[in-house]
Amino acid sequence: MVAMESQVTTPVIDEPVRSLADRRMRKLLMLPEDAPKVSIFEAQNAFSRSIAISATRCLVTYVAIPLVAPVVDLTGTAGPILGLVLGVISMVAIFFAARRFFAADHKYRWAYAGVGAAIYVMLVIGFVLDMHHLLGS
Repeated sequence: MVAMESQVTTPVIDEPVRSLADRRMRKLLMLPEDAPKVSIFEAQNAFSRSIAISATRCLVTYVAIPLVAPVVDLTGTAGPILGLVLGVISMVAIFFAARRFFAADHKYRWAYAGVGAAIYVMLVIGFVLDMHHLLGS
C-alpha cells in the first residue's frame, strides 16, 4: 500500500480592487483599506436605522415642534437646542451608515453617499440657523 500525501491548500482571498475615490472615501470614513468586508445585510440594517432616525428627526422638527410649540412654549431656546441635538444624532447615524456601506463595498454606496451628503448640507444649514437663533436671542 502506498501512502498518499494530502495537500492542504488555503484559499486565496482576492483583495477588492478599489478606485481612488473609494480609497479616499474609506480614509475619510476612517476605514482601513485592508479590512475585511462586512456583510451587505449589516450595511442595509445601518441604512434602515439611519433613515428611521432621520425621519424621526424630521417629524419632530417639522411637525411635532410647530404643533406643540405654542402649548409648551418652545419658541425660546428649547426649540433650537432640540434641533441641534436631533441634528447631531442624525449626522452620527448617517456617518455610521456610510461606513457600513463602504465597508461592505455595497453597490449603492455612492448613491447613499450622495443622499447622505445632501442631508448633511441641510443639517449644517439648520445647525447654523439654530446657532444664530441661540446667539442672537
